Amino acid sequence: MSENILVLNAGSSSIKFALFNGTDSETVRGQIGGIGSGAFFEASGITGKPDISNVSDHTSALKNLFGWIAGKDIKAVGHRVVHGGGDFVDPVCVTGEIITALAALEPLAPHHQPHNVAAMRAVAGLWPDVVQIACFDTAFHASMPPEAQETGLPRDYTEAGIRRYGFHGLSYTYVVQALPAMTEDGKLPPRVIALHLGNGGSLCAIKNGRSIATSMGYSTADGIPMATRSGAVDPGALIAVMRRDGLDADGLEDLLYNQSGVLGMSGGLSADMKTLVESPDPQAKQAVDFYCYRLAREVGSLASALGGLDAMVFTGGIGANSSVIRENVCKRLAWLGVGEGNTYAYDTDEEAVIAGFVRDFLAQ
Repeated sequence: MSENILVLNAGSSSIKFALFNGTDSETVRGQIGGIGSGAFFEASGITGKPDISNVSDHTSALKNLFGWIAGKDIKAVGHRVVHGGGDFVDPVCVTGEIITALAALEPLAPHHQPHNVAAMRAVAGLWPDVVQIACFDTAFHASMPPEAQETGLPRDYTEAGIRRYGFHGLSYTYVVQALPAMTEDGKLPPRVIALHLGNGGSLCAIKNGRSIATSMGYSTADGIPMATRSGAVDPGALIAVMRRDGLDADGLEDLLYNQSGVLGMSGGLSADMKTLVESPDPQAKQAVDFYCYRLAREVGSLASALGGLDAMVFTGGIGANSSVIRENVCKRLAWLGVGEGNTYAYDTDEEAVIAGFVRDFLAQ
């Protein structure tokens, strides 16, 4: 039987994929992007490419992808799933009931969860005999102590599942796995703060390899400002906004997820951090400065939860690639002992983490 594992990371307009063989080696990696608005394909490790001229949604994109790699004898498909709620803290085999349960969590991660679920449904319809394993971004944070999961709302809400979950856990798992090879003693520092900074973003306090606190909470709109998401906002201000503009829940959700963050703060100039960093527009500078200010404040908060700081890791598209943002944040944190000797920047490989989880699951 084939040992090939296909990993899918379905986003709002793209499907990233990677193929791993029986020796844990990656053989193919790529993405179908621009789904619904001019699809494009890119990949390494294989010649040729699928015909994507008819790609209009995730199902058609997956159909083309599956047709292209049909000769690879896939044993299992692993999925990145952003939200596992309180019930999913380990990888699970995907069934119809699991898909229904994950679809119910879509309002908590509207930029991601619907597409994660759509990919599972597409695989089930197009490749029904292949085992699917769901791996969760929230699972890494299941180790947080009870006080780090509270919201301050009445107990009835907590018992109904409204609590702090945390996200980007697959990225943080890779941080923990990769960091020892970069330290002088070859060991994982006991107190690490990781900053996953991309279109979405969060920070995590990692003590002895386990999450003890994180900036994101119940939903993916919490924490630091992001590309189009607000991050944490005074709840009284949100009530005032709803009253002033007559917004209902859907209107407020659209404001917080799609119109805010550095896009809104820059006056609509751009949601792209590179564009803002290079822009002479004063509003762009204000957005960048506030972004870095909030990052530094959050590091201070998480350092308190850790009782100190031994290492800091920047990752994600912005964290790993923008020296300007890293330098700005580190300068603000010099008082905490942040410097070249204990600061790292590298890309995380969530697809490799998922492939490892799938292999472990299948070996049980």
